[in-house]
Amino acid sequence: MTDVEFIEPLSHDEGVKIAVDLFKAVYGEEPTGVWAAPGRVNLIGEHTDYNAGLCLPIALPHRTFIALKPREDTKVRVVSDVAPDAVAEADLDGLTAGGVEGWAAYPVGVAWALREAGFDAVKGFDAAFSSCVPLGSGLSSSAAMTCSTALALDDVYGLGYGSTDAGRVTLINAAIKSENDMAGASTGGLDQNASMRCSFGHAIRLDCKPGLSAVESVEPKEFDLDRYGLELLVLDTRAPHQLNDGQYAQRRSTCEQAAEILGVANLRVTPESVSASPDSNATLAEVLGKLEDETMKKRVRHVITEIGRVDQFVDAFAAGDIKTAGDLFNASHDSLRDDYEVTVPELDTAVDVARANGAYGARMTGGGFGGSIIALVDKGRGHEIAQKIADEFEAKGFNAPRALPAFAAAAASREI
Repeated sequence: MTDVEFIEPLSHDEGVKIAVDLFKAVYGEEPTGVWAAPGRVNLIGEHTDYNAGLCLPIALPHRTFIALKPREDTKVRVVSDVAPDAVAEADLDGLTAGGVEGWAAYPVGVAWALREAGFDAVKGFDAAFSSCVPLGSGLSSSAAMTCSTALALDDVYGLGYGSTDAGRVTLINAAIKSENDMAGASTGGLDQNASMRCSFGHAIRLDCKPGLSAVESVEPKEFDLDRYGLELLVLDTRAPHQLNDGQYAQRRSTCEQAAEILGVANLRVTPESVSASPDSNATLAEVLGKLEDETMKKRVRHVITEIGRVDQFVDAFAAGDIKTAGDLFNASHDSLRDDYEVTVPELDTAVDVARANGAYGARMTGGGFGGSIIALVDKGRGHEIAQKIADEFEAKGFNAPRALPAFAAAAASREI
């Protein structure tokens, strides 16, 4: 059996050096600076962000580094260490939504979104990226790219939003607009908030209810694995992962239609009435009874129960009740598999193997249809469980998975 690959995060010095060296090799000059933003893992609260719900992400120690220098004109040139010989070019002048193809849409789209928001000071730039956030893993490599770009542009063009939590919401909105409107990849905001607003040793309880201020929408929650002798195993299944094929948009649309039928602004209103009820199961059944379509019922049941699980997990983990915390991971995955129907055989297999080998709980994380799982395991057991999953994958003819050591890391920052 093949040894499972573990992807260690780049150190600060390594990430900076790779980005700067690539920048100098491609553009023949020094960058103005280097910025970095992390990928994320959502602990629980999946497919709830666009339903005005609750999520609980942490920032990963794995980051995307950007070396950048502003230009006097509106041209943009970007290159990545994934393909150091392929420089992508675009022009912000006259650019419209969807006007950039390929991965360059993400960074170019951030500058475009800032200009669309009225920040006329933002002009073109040259940039070089290096990253250890695995691509297509469901760990938000795209948000790491857009958020690092937004922070860099904020800095070099003196916009002044990157230094405060409330200010970062403006940059987050540009990153979201880039993904949705330029890259055409639906995103609800969880990933960008995690990348820009998490802190070391903490998850953020992200409340996506409309109308909340920046301060009201995010509450840090301690997530100290060492305190309980635990580790969080993240495993990228490397299943073919593609959110751009309409599956995500389809579920989002179903949820919006359900809210309309139920006569509520969004599905967040419903779990609040369910949890406040003396008989929550009966209230949930009553809500679902108003929906005729069976698929819609399943989608709504997931959203309502998943929003409820977020605070239950926060309370259980804070109390050191790791069994309940693990059970909530399991219930979340089962709901995503059976009701939201966004898992694939690789995700289900990885979760099953982790559970069978002593994980307190395991679940898919991210949008689904591929991507990664997380498992709450005793400290020192992550490698062993990852290897067992890799062995099962090999036996089933799946792609070889990759594992990541994970803890609650810091948000996006300027590196040099």
